[in-house]
Formats: sequence, structure tokens, C-alpha cells
Amino acid sequence: MKNKQIFLYFIAVLLTLIFLVPVIYIIASSFKPMNELFSANPTFFPREFTLDNYIKAIKRGNFLRYIFNSFFVATTSTIIAVLINTMSGYALAKFRFKGDTFIIMVILSTIMLPLEVIMVPIFSVLRAFGLYDSMWALIVPAAATPTGIFLMRQYLLTIPDEIIQSARIDGASEWRIFYSIILPNAKPAIATLAIFSFMWRWNDYIWPLIAISSPEKYTIQLAIANFTGEFGADYSSIIAMSAISMIPMLIVFIIFQKQFVQGTARSGMKG
Repeated sequence: MKNKQIFLYFIAVLLTLIFLVPVIYIIASSFKPMNELFSANPTFFPREFTLDNYIKAIKRGNFLRYIFNSFFVATTSTIIAVLINTMSGYALAKFRFKGDTFIIMVILSTIMLPLEVIMVPIFSVLRAFGLYDSMWALIVPAAATPTGIFLMRQYLLTIPDEIIQSARIDGASEWRIFYSIILPNAKPAIATLAIFSFMWRWNDYIWPLIAISSPEKYTIQLAIANFTGEFGADYSSIIAMSAISMIPMLIVFIIFQKQFVQGTARSGMKG
């Protein structure tokens, strides 16, 4: 048994290193000067360490503004998505009403629809409400997702109904039950949903490309893609900004990694 555990740990470490190599290479390359980046004899780590790539990108590309835009969109949409998806998942998991099964089936069926299919209707609705070319055009469509609703419903099904019934007998309102019982017990699933939601909004490129036209409202991913067209093929600065764009996701995952593992493990226990 001990040898089997050692073998499994070895495989886990090996796979971790394989996945980390590209990330480490990007970070290391972000400190290389341009001539070393395209050297005929490339090295994994920089021979000459420099911060000019970061300084140049921040000064010339106004990337601090783009990072703030991405952080605002990702954080705001994540908070709204967690609230709405948790409330929807609670209603579908703990309430029985006419048509609830049909609603669940409709929500699940929309998971199979790619973004490209619904981009035009979403764009038309946003434009009708005057939200085009605004930060809210990136936040509102992500307010509720079928994946988030399904995740929260599956997790909340694991909470015993007796706890909720006892709270109702004691005179607790539905809002009090949701705030005092559902939210504390759903922390692992909420953390999982928050990580996914933040990651989706932070790394999103297609939708900001459609919904945003003003350069000052660009997100970090959109700004990186347009950095080549505006300043030429300055790949050293692009790599530097790509390295910076990974930091928020790493921080969010490190903070919520324990709850993330618990949430993904328990969300599929009950159907």
C-alpha cells in the first residue's frame, strides 16, 4: 500500500510539473530582453534579467487601466452571479412547484448551447437597453449561468430538508433561512462557483470584443490582443502582460482551493 501511495504521489508531482512548465516559461520569458527572446540559442531562464518589458507595457500600453477594468468586471459579475445562482439553486433544490422539473430541464439544455449561438440575441437585448459599450455589457450577461445554477442545486440537495423545516417551525423567514442556513452550509459550492465565474470573466475575450468598442474600456485580454496592432509586434511586452494576467487567478485559486475541492466533490453526490 505504501509503494502504491508513493507511485501515485510521483505521478501527481510529474503531472503538476508538466502543466507548470509552460507557465514557468512564460514568466521567465517576461524578464528577457527582446534580442534574447528570439535568440537562435534560446534558454529557459533569462541570461540577462530585465524589468523593461513590464515598465514599457505599463507606460505605453496603459495596462494598469485594463487590469482595473478586468478586475472590476470579474469581481462585480462574480458577486452578482454567486447571489443569483445560489438563490436559483436553492429554489430548485428545496421548493416543489408546478413546472419545476421542466424549468430544470430547460436550464440543463442551455448548457449545450455554445456562446456563438446566443451572442446575437444577447447583443440585441443589451443594445436595446442602452448597455452597449459599457462595463455592464460584460457584467449583466454573466449574472446567471446554467452551469452555476446546476452546480448550486446539486450541492444544496445534500443539505437535509429537516434543518430547513425546523427553522420554519421556529418561525424563521425564507430570507433568514437562506442567509443563516443555506449560505453558511454552501460555502464550498459558493467558492467553486466564485472561482469559475472569476476565471470565465477574467479570461473572456470573444464577448468583450463584441460588446466593447472604446479602447479605454478594454479588458486585459482584449488589450493584449490589440497590443500587437497598436504598437507593432512587441512580443516581450505582450508576454509580460500575459504573465501579469495570470496573477489574479492564481491568488483566487490559492485562497479558495480547499473549498473548491470540497465543492466539486460534493456537488455531484445527489441528483
